[in-house]
Order: sequence, then structure tokens, then C-alpha cells
Amino acid sequence: MNQLSFTKEQAAWMSAIACDEAKGDLVALESAIHNGLEAELTVSQIKEALSQLYAYTGFPRSLNSLGVLQRVIGDRQAKGVKVIMGEDASPLSDDYDALKEGTRVQTQLVGKAFEYEFAPATDYYLKVHLFGDIFARDNLTYADRELVTVSALSGLEGVEPQLKAHIVGARNMGVTEEQLQGIVVALAANGLLNEAGRLAGLLETEWPQGKSNDAYAQYFVGQSYLQPYFGGVAIVTFEPRCRNNWHVHHGAVQVLICVSGKGWYQEWNKPAVSLTPGTVIAIPEGVKHWHGAAADSWMQHLAIHTQEQPGATNEWLEPVSDTQYKKLTAF
Repeated sequence: MNQLSFTKEQAAWMSAIACDEAKGDLVALESAIHNGLEAELTVSQIKEALSQLYAYTGFPRSLNSLGVLQRVIGDRQAKGVKVIMGEDASPLSDDYDALKEGTRVQTQLVGKAFEYEFAPATDYYLKVHLFGDIFARDNLTYADRELVTVSALSGLEGVEPQLKAHIVGARNMGVTEEQLQGIVVALAANGLLNEAGRLAGLLETEWPQGKSNDAYAQYFVGQSYLQPYFGGVAIVTFEPRCRNNWHVHHGAVQVLICVSGKGWYQEWNKPAVSLTPGTVIAIPEGVKHWHGAAADSWMQHLAIHTQEQPGATNEWLEPVSDTQYKKLTAF
């Protein structure tokens, strides 16, 4: 129960499904469910995830999302498109003790015994129903359930304490750092950019450096590295003082999501903007700009192109001089 049952592709679509459910974006959810089923997520898995989320996002969103799933299944079956129903959860034994088991599961997730003394009834509901009844259903693993929860909470504003707690809970339930990073990438690849930034800002994790960015070295001052991901997302790593040249994106909007370290983003004739984990920058098409690391820190950001038009290009211009760079205000 302490590892994901999904492939990387399935985990990516499950993350998108959970986040779209939390946001109440039923149009995006329908597309994510279609793609999840194409990746051979089962109906049982998706239905279980959407049902569990009522405890985090409320019954209205959960029920609406289950309605979308039901419609997608009907549409695919009417067209003769494959739908894998999957196995439902195994029945519980007659002597199953939801309070005892829920307390055990909650303790594992939190990392220590937890008692919500201020609201004993809520404490009871959490132990008996959420961590007892729901987590006992074995068509999702504990790790699967925490991936779903972290993805959903990333889609909600104002719940950072719960999101932080479930990042810890995900790790305690067997979700690896690479898999947590995969949620960020999946959200970014599906256009959930602010949501990806929200999670990235809380992970405090070490991202892969990638390989030396030799193909673009002529357009950088200093050493950079590149790690491609799926969905057109890449992570760029900058050593301290490294920055790319002034450049312009034609026919596309580039989005940067800082995931570690400190850095700078600057548009021509505008003050530089600091980059720290969680910062999201949407660079308008046709705007001259540069981005790179701070003088005393490495920096990593995800890069994604959106609103891309046929024939989109990058126009590389002059380097950011040492004189320009040294004018930046210290963090």
C-alpha cells in the first residue's frame, strides 16, 4: 500500500484530474479523464479518487466530477472506444474496526499520533471515515491517495497548511521526491501553471540538474544545464551568476516556474523581478527579456511554451553584461 500503482503517464493524468476537480473546471476535467483512460487508468481508480476528494473539496465538486466521469464513459462506450472498468475495492471483514485502523493510518500519514482536541467530532470523522473507511478501500494505495490529495490541494487557494501537511503525508505514505516533482510537471504541462507554482514553492526538494546545456551555451553567460520532461516541459539549471542573453519569443508565450534557488527575470526597460521557489512568470510574446541565477545562488526553473503558433521562434540577442548584472538589487 506504500507505493504508487500508477505508471508515470497515469500519475500525470491522475494529478491533472484531481486538480481540475478541485478547481471545479469541468471542461478541463473531461479532457483529463479522456486522456487518463487512454493511458489505461481504470474507471475504478478515477471514480475512487473523485469520491475520496469530497473530503477535501466538498460533495458538490465531487458529485459534479463523478457526473463528468459517467458522461465520458458513456461517450467512449457509444463510440466503441476502450474503457477499462477495473476491480472495485475488496469487501472489509465483518470485524473490521474503522476507528482502530483509521487511527493507525492517520498516525502513519502524520508521522505521529494526532488528536484534534479542539473539535473531537471532527477528529472522530477523520479517523473513522476518512482514514478508516475510505483509506481501507484497496483499489487505490495509500501513496495513490496522497498523490490525489496533494494534486487537488494544489488547485485550491488558501489551504497551504493542509497542502504542506499532505506533502509530508505523501512522503510518509511512500510517494518519492521524483513523484512529487512529477505532480508539479504534470500540472504545468496541463496548463495549471499557478497551481504548479503553488506546489513547487512548498516542496523544498532537490530537483535533477540535467545535462550540460551545450546546444545553447553560446546564448548563456556561465554554465547552465537542461533536463527535458514530458508535455513540452523542461527544467533549466543555472549556476550562480549564470544567465541567458536578452532574447524574444516570437509566436509563443513562455512561462517560467522557479522550483529552487534564487534568480532574476527582467524585461527590457523594466526593473528586474526576483525568482524564488513558486514564482510564476508569464513572458508575453514579442517581449525582450532575460532570466538567470542570483550571484550567490544556483537557480532552477521549469520552462513551458503556451499559446504556441506555427513557426514560433526564439530570437537571441546580446548578452546581459556584467555592468547590467551588477546593478541588480541584492535579495
